Amino acid sequence: MNKARSINQNTLPDALPNFRNLGVALRILLISNGLALLQALLQASAWADVPQRMMQIAALLTPILLTSLLLLWLAQPWLRRLGYRRGALVVNAVAVLMTLAIYAFGGDLYRSAGGADESFEMARYALLAAVVCSSLLLYFRLRTRGLSRALEDARLQVLRARIRPHFLFNTINAVLGIVRTRPRLAETALEDMADLFRMAMSGEQDLVTVGQEIKLTKQYVALEQLRMGDRLRVDWQIRDVPDDALIPPLLLQPLLENAVYHGIEQLTQGGCINIELCRSGDEMKLKVENPCPLRAEASHHGNKVALRNIRERLDLLFDVEARYQFETGKDFYRVEIALPYIRERRVTREMSS
Repeated sequence: MNKARSINQNTLPDALPNFRNLGVALRILLISNGLALLQALLQASAWADVPQRMMQIAALLTPILLTSLLLLWLAQPWLRRLGYRRGALVVNAVAVLMTLAIYAFGGDLYRSAGGADESFEMARYALLAAVVCSSLLLYFRLRTRGLSRALEDARLQVLRARIRPHFLFNTINAVLGIVRTRPRLAETALEDMADLFRMAMSGEQDLVTVGQEIKLTKQYVALEQLRMGDRLRVDWQIRDVPDDALIPPLLLQPLLENAVYHGIEQLTQGGCINIELCRSGDEMKLKVENPCPLRAEASHHGNKVALRNIRERLDLLFDVEARYQFETGKDFYRVEIALPYIRERRVTREMSS
């Protein structure tokens, strides 16, 4: 079994932001334009003067932002090899140099009226670029530290869900029922349960291979089938999923547990859980659908802790690049997840550098 890997920017509190992440780029654009609006308000003498001031600032800010983000996007693999301090200096240097270059290239477009000293203007804009860039890096540094603590809380929620009496007691009772008649199967069941607890208690893994997650999920299904028998069926549809693809641990198994507990278990005739897992371009797509009783007939609706936990971990690890949606029908429940396709080779290379 391959050892689980983690992404540096998700676990190291002092790592630079991932400039190839769409959420990071959007935050940089929004915060920078927010600061520009604040500057326009401070410079304006009346409300009617604010739009004109904002347009003047945006004329310089927009090309600086776009060119800097493009250069940082290209330099992202190289930036990962640097320590945080050296990387921060490089990022600040890019912002300052782009500011000076665009200011010089723009000529009279950016020069203040009244014949202001050009060297003073360039020094002021360079200092302003360094201050804004440093503020953005500080924001991302504090945000990453805060998300790291939130990720630990999310792992704790997973562990609490795993030791829920519903699952633990039912599994133990099922094993006790076959320990004399089918000792080998009982031993396998205990090993499967140990693997589930071991994965939940692991605090080092942000990402695991798809094969690991599928194996763990199948172990969980085998445990539930000990007590439910033919009432529980699972239809796996796996297409074009590379062996080196990485996903968050305990992503698929809680969805199956939710489908069993809130769906199959409440149906007298049982049912089949449909699982689709595929790669589509630069995305991994996952869909889990299960039959469920009519809402009026359901004996319990649950608190949806596992589903909330999955959403939180996707937000922490992938920001806006991951999507989560669910659909509840008259007699079915469906969850669809899309997340970036990350390869084990790439993560391993980044960690070693």
